[in-house]
Amino acid sequence: MNILLVDDEKQLTTALAAILKQNKYSVDCAYNGEEGLDMALTGIYDLIILDIMMPKINGLEVLKILRSRKVSVPILMLSAKSEISDKIDGLNLGADDYLTKPFSTDELLARIRALSRRKSEFTGDVLEYGDIKLDRNTFELGRNGHKITLGKKEFQILEMLILNKGKSIDKEKFIEKIWGFDTDAEYNTIEVYISFLRKKFAAIGSKTEIKSIRGIGYTLGEKND
Repeated sequence: MNILLVDDEKQLTTALAAILKQNKYSVDCAYNGEEGLDMALTGIYDLIILDIMMPKINGLEVLKILRSRKVSVPILMLSAKSEISDKIDGLNLGADDYLTKPFSTDELLARIRALSRRKSEFTGDVLEYGDIKLDRNTFELGRNGHKITLGKKEFQILEMLILNKGKSIDKEKFIEKIWGFDTDAEYNTIEVYISFLRKKFAAIGSKTEIKSIRGIGYTLGEKND
């Protein structure tokens, strides 16, 4: 899961990011509402943790803008205030959950897991395209009873392709979504994983293929007989 953490308290943000990474989450950080909004609008995050009191644009305004632009990613609001009005405002604007500072890291992780399950229930545990099925719990790629297990990066790339069926995804978006903004991964890394996936499609005899669109990116399609 790729998480965006937006909070102007840098010491807290650094500590939370370290804890999330220890729990196998990918994390990017922003330290004001304006920066957080720009990053959130890239569409590469699976969850946004958003503080309310921030410089430039406050968290409630960021939330309002994101929802007005049809960004449906789960958003967990944070605030040092305990007034019920803040919670009501956030939930009315489209927040999915709310935590008041200070909070325990165990509670934060539990809230993240709950939001992750909620998103999974909405999109489904098994994704389908053409003759293939992708199990999001086991990382198995299947076709007519034939199954093969994908590596984590292979799974994430294929998941993005299925969720964006009918659209092309460029290498930069794969890098940002799966490896994060601060990665040293290069575009040829995507080519390598695409090659691995194509071999696994062939191993299960699938007629689905990953098509390269020159100068644009990759998309899913059906092989021509």
